[in-house]
Amino acid sequence: MTQNIGNKGPIQEHDIVMRSRRTLEITGVKQVESFDNEEFLLETVMGFLSVKGQNLQMKNLDVDKGIVSIKGKIFEIIYLDEHHTEKAKGFFSKLFK
Repeated sequence: MTQNIGNKGPIQEHDIVMRSRRTLEITGVKQVESFDNEEFLLETVMGFLSVKGQNLQMKNLDVDKGIVSIKGKIFEIIYLDEHHTEKAKGFFSKLFK
């Protein structure tokens, strides 16, 4: 499921605010690539961002401002640069041969 988020005007700032490992607010989100209860994959103005956890849910989505709020237990927040993207592609290509 991909949802485009408005990116009008000048380049947006990108911030991540986490509260008690239970809620996460992310700004500067360009689109939500995919999400389920264990992982969110977001495209931000600073690159792709993966959020992993348990019982994750989208708490709020503000399309115009590029803000996504996630609730659940947060385990990992990682930016997927080219190095990580290639590793993931290699893993999945081996898995689905």
